[in-house]
Amino acid sequence: MENIKDIPQEKFTFVGDKNLSHDIKLETKPRSYLRDAFSRFCKNKGSVVAAIVIIVLVLFAIITPWCTPYDVSTEDINFAFALPKLHLLENTNFWDGCREKTDGFNNFIYYYAMSTELNDAKEGNGGHNAIKNEQYDITEDGLYVYRLDSYHSNGTQYKKMSVQDYELLQQYQNETRNQVIYPTIRTSDRPKATQDNGNANYYFKTRMVNNKTEVVLDAHGNVIPVYWQDVKENIDDGYHSLRIEGQDGIEKDGQVYYNVYARYVSGGDVEVRVNYYEYYIFQHTYVLKDGITEPYFILGATNSGRDILTNLSSGARFSFLFAIAIATVNMLIGAIWGAISGYYGGLIDLTMERITDILSAVPMMIVITLLKYHMEETSQILILFLAFIATGWIGMSSTVRMQFYRFKNQEYVLASRTLGANDFRVMFKHIFPNSLGTLVTSCALVIPSMIFSETSLTYLGIISLTSGNITSVGTLIAAGQPFLTTYPHIVAFPSVFLALLMLSFNLFGNGLRDAFNPTLRGSEG
Repeated sequence: MENIKDIPQEKFTFVGDKNLSHDIKLETKPRSYLRDAFSRFCKNKGSVVAAIVIIVLVLFAIITPWCTPYDVSTEDINFAFALPKLHLLENTNFWDGCREKTDGFNNFIYYYAMSTELNDAKEGNGGHNAIKNEQYDITEDGLYVYRLDSYHSNGTQYKKMSVQDYELLQQYQNETRNQVIYPTIRTSDRPKATQDNGNANYYFKTRMVNNKTEVVLDAHGNVIPVYWQDVKENIDDGYHSLRIEGQDGIEKDGQVYYNVYARYVSGGDVEVRVNYYEYYIFQHTYVLKDGITEPYFILGATNSGRDILTNLSSGARFSFLFAIAIATVNMLIGAIWGAISGYYGGLIDLTMERITDILSAVPMMIVITLLKYHMEETSQILILFLAFIATGWIGMSSTVRMQFYRFKNQEYVLASRTLGANDFRVMFKHIFPNSLGTLVTSCALVIPSMIFSETSLTYLGIISLTSGNITSVGTLIAAGQPFLTTYPHIVAFPSVFLALLMLSFNLFGNGLRDAFNPTLRGSEG
């Protein structure tokens, strides 16, 4: 090593102030707390996926009710249990509104004859197949296997209406060329069995055996129509619209007979036999004009004939808004209560803790029962809101109290007090931000907890949200539970929604907890 005495003096130079390394500006830019938290959150792939799922569910709840022509209260018992149907999959055996059935001949011919009649209408309606594409197979045991269309299996129905409505229906037929009214049947030719009394689909000859209706076939194995027919001079049905081709003007015994399409009943009304599928379209497009162009339920219909898609999205929107409102109020109350209790401690903390202990000991069910008993005339939503507010903030206050106990004696807090900061500034400027990660996580988990609690209460029937245009996910699940084995779609879609919601919020909450943890700020892991 060279001796410092041997270094020439001219090699020594004075360093100016500008060359000091500690005065050089940092080349990297500081990151804000929120940006740093967002960066750490994005590194958690599970939480990111959960956040995307939550966004999709929220958009589904917000947008879908505006995109469907149905309301929550729109129902039609004739389409109860209608299966999920998607037009894109109509030519497949999946999501086509049909279900596979295996029946004996009597049940099979009932639906097969229904399809034959409805597709024989003049002008060719087509597509009114109770048995999909009129295709079927016969097993070795003589049973018939076919796919039954849940939208067309209603077939025809007898409807009583005023003369004015009767004329309006004929006017609709003339304008659209869609056959709605079909030839009627004499009361004497209608089935006598109790369960088939008034069933308009029996337009063919039947007989009653042991109070059950059996079909009578001709020599070729076909049904025998028993339409009410008479000579033209004797018919007074007021009908002047479309007629089924091949069924009118039939010559028998030297006279020409025509079908009767209506009969007048007591009170001046008219009884007609209508294809209910087309009649439904007539009611909604020509009379109500509510935007419904056909019976079409993407996720199927409930046991009361309500659209599951509309009810699920509307129920989800209500659940989200309700849970967010509850979580916000509980966070405000709990944060203030817990901050005061944890910061001041001593007698104040002891008194406030005993109050929360007493309130937390009261079961939620008791609170709801008492509120329902004393507020019978009050809205069910308000009762549910007050019940969750009454004790829902206690968990949040406990979380905030522990955080304040943890941080109130830290050096930076003592330094702030030494510099003259008041209690409010110390509490909400210095301590509260360090509790933010835990609070955000708690809020993220409170929202699905509130939704689950509300769903449970409505599912059990303790709170009823079935009136008007209000429903909930729990109400849908409760309505479909008795039909779990026969019509599982009523329960399946709300259950999947709830499961996705709970799982996503838990993963999302874990990601937020790690992202907002101040001790991890700046870490790369």
